[in-house]
Amino acid sequence: MVNYGIAILLLPLIAFVVQIFVGKRLPRNGDWVSVGAVALTLCMSLAMFGVMLVKYDPEFSVDGTWTWFDLGALEVQMGILIDNVTIVMLLVVSLVSTLVHVYSTTYMEGDVRYSRYFAFLSLFTFSMNGIVLANNLLGIYIFWELVGISSYLLIGHWFEKDSASDAAKKAFLVNRVGDIGMFIGIMLFFTATGSFLFRDVFAGVESGLLSTEILTVAGLCLFAGAIGKSAQFPLHVWLPDAMEGPTPVSALIHAATMVAAGVYLSFRLFPIFTPTALTIIAYIGGFTAIFAAIIAVTQNDIKKVLAYSTVSQLGYMILAVGVGAYTYGLFHLVTHAAFKAGLFLCSGSVIHAMHHAYHELHDHESDPQDMRNMGGMRDKMKTTYLTMLICTVALSGIPFTSGFLSKDAILAGTLSFTQHHPEHFLLVLFGFGAALLTAFYMFRLIFMTFYGEPARREVYDNLYESPLAMTAPLVTLATLSFFLFFTMPYFNPFSDHGWFTVLIEARDSVVPGHLNLTAHEIAEGMHHAHTPAMLLSILIAFSGIGLAVLMYLQKRISADDIAAKLALPYKFSLNKFFVDETYQRYLIDPSLALARMVAFFDWEIYDKYIVNGFGKVTEWFSRVVGIRWDYDILDQKIVDGVGRTTGFFSARLRLIQTGKVQNYLVWVLTGVIMIYVFQAI
Repeated sequence: MVNYGIAILLLPLIAFVVQIFVGKRLPRNGDWVSVGAVALTLCMSLAMFGVMLVKYDPEFSVDGTWTWFDLGALEVQMGILIDNVTIVMLLVVSLVSTLVHVYSTTYMEGDVRYSRYFAFLSLFTFSMNGIVLANNLLGIYIFWELVGISSYLLIGHWFEKDSASDAAKKAFLVNRVGDIGMFIGIMLFFTATGSFLFRDVFAGVESGLLSTEILTVAGLCLFAGAIGKSAQFPLHVWLPDAMEGPTPVSALIHAATMVAAGVYLSFRLFPIFTPTALTIIAYIGGFTAIFAAIIAVTQNDIKKVLAYSTVSQLGYMILAVGVGAYTYGLFHLVTHAAFKAGLFLCSGSVIHAMHHAYHELHDHESDPQDMRNMGGMRDKMKTTYLTMLICTVALSGIPFTSGFLSKDAILAGTLSFTQHHPEHFLLVLFGFGAALLTAFYMFRLIFMTFYGEPARREVYDNLYESPLAMTAPLVTLATLSFFLFFTMPYFNPFSDHGWFTVLIEARDSVVPGHLNLTAHEIAEGMHHAHTPAMLLSILIAFSGIGLAVLMYLQKRISADDIAAKLALPYKFSLNKFFVDETYQRYLIDPSLALARMVAFFDWEIYDKYIVNGFGKVTEWFSRVVGIRWDYDILDQKIVDGVGRTTGFFSARLRLIQTGKVQNYLVWVLTGVIMIYVFQAI
């Protein structure tokens, strides 16, 4: 298993290196290298998944650890952890990555940076696999940063567009805020336990090496990284802007993998979170879920709707962690990966068709992503329509889909939590409210895009279904959105009991003092809350769909009239509650003003007067020393004086050197006589 894990990790890295150095020289710019590498990782992930199902062992775990460096007093160990969670996540990453790679061969065809695009896709896949495989906090952090770098490169792929380059920088900087907190949390745990390994950190926490207060702070610092990566309020602002990248990138990064990293981290570290930390996590997740859903209701850009939908669904997953149903948060991550990646790729198919139609009409001004420019497309793009409808139904949490299973479980966990803690009733309102809005805005998207009359007949006439390389991944992901793949070997569409819930077991908290409920107690509470949560979630989902039918399909209710009556809430929702503007005014602008002030002080005062002043003083001193002292005195008087004196005496000595032997004998004789005379005296 460890060898398989290492191979899965390294294959995308090899593809990245090949693409970077020789990709442009290979046939098809080397796209087959990247596609082949990730396809191999998918095959190996499927093999590992098959072994997991055959063994059917919830306790399965293989931990390979080695010493990275040893400085005597400091030894840092790295390694690979392969358990059931690792195998499931590897399968999710490799499956979505493979489908995105195949999809991109057509979607990105003709792009000027085609080879580089596939190189960065491979780098991203390598980084995500590293996060999943790491058995320690330091390893996760290293690959965490690599994910940030590769996502920056992919989001800014079309960097000649200011919006794309700005979105890439925004994603990079916002994630750094969360990553700083994560690094602080890692170092707090390392300082206390002396190790980065999960097992050592858990053992250290269980033995009481950290006080409850420090443990709460350290846990929330680690969770700050998840807030950034998983786009939770208030660090959610980067994700919608990241839609400026190519649509396959949106599917890969922002639907299934990168944003899921925070949820995965929260799952791994759940046992060390204190009740206080978990309560804060629950409120962040719940508020994010309802907040993003409200924004999605009024958006007209098809990718922006899906972006805020992703933020909302990630809020669901984080809410599950906070209320103790964290295994179902991971369950929703897995189910969500399929239908949300499918939705993004379907939107890419729609945008691709709209681009083609506008190109045929020589229209370079109209927005191919604006749903108000669409309508009636289901007859022209039947495969895209059907697959997007299936994925939408799954996201809305309708029975017989995977989304129903996971969302119902999260809502049951939330309901159970509030039964034990009635003071936190807002969490239930957040969860069920977001479910209502999700069903509404997703069917609003379906009706605006595929139903009604086309906005422009000439555009409609030039629409065509996407090629097989694009539609085949859609069919695959839509198929995986049904319940059967997650309830096997059972066939009950209203129960989440299946291979996932059996093999992915919840763990008890290791926080001293037994402050948290046990995994068994949480499971019992969810079991009792399952039926009312299910019935209520079904009712709410169909209510949201019914409202969308009345407003956007049958048009019995005017959306414009409601927008006019609710002008202020509508304005806030349409403008994303002015969060970006608030950050711009109260954080970014003051920071830029401070930077300009510091730059002015640095250049106009410090550099011009202090640094340049020292330079001028040194220059004057050097002139004084160089001209007056060095040249006039040292050089002219002393050095040249010594030279002249030496020349004078040497000239006199040359008078003695006649070259005649008899003269030298006379001088020798004279010297000998003088010696005798001095001795006699």
